[in-house]
Amino acid sequence: MTEEQLKQKFQQIETDFNKSVISNNITEIKKCITSDWVLVDSQGGIILQEDFFSVLEQGLLSHSTMTKEILRVKVYGDVALVTGRGQNTGTWKGQPLEADEWITDVYIKEDEKWLCVLTHLTPVKNKSDNGNF
Repeated sequence: MTEEQLKQKFQQIETDFNKSVISNNITEIKKCITSDWVLVDSQGGIILQEDFFSVLEQGLLSHSTMTKEILRVKVYGDVALVTGRGQNTGTWKGQPLEADEWITDVYIKEDEKWLCVLTHLTPVKNKSDNGNF
């Protein structure tokens, strides 16, 4: 598979993941992740999936939009590293939320399906940042 084909394949996987998160439906999200998936972000550090699901269930966090542009995909056997830039909107504790982030998702292949095992988010410092020094 060419680099461009890999990007297209994982762009669709990420789009499906985004749709599941926007749904705020834990059952749908679980279809995209492993049972031990974690989220790492600059404010919460390592967030276990049960803690992430808890804030969704309580209505503390909801997403209304989520997009990602996949910039790089590297596959090492049954592991894929997907790097891109994502934007999302929603609410956190009733307040508007808007994020522009660099995203690294680590996927593993289980039963011929790619599932996310780790999501790492880094805020973009300024809107014109394209990731280069």
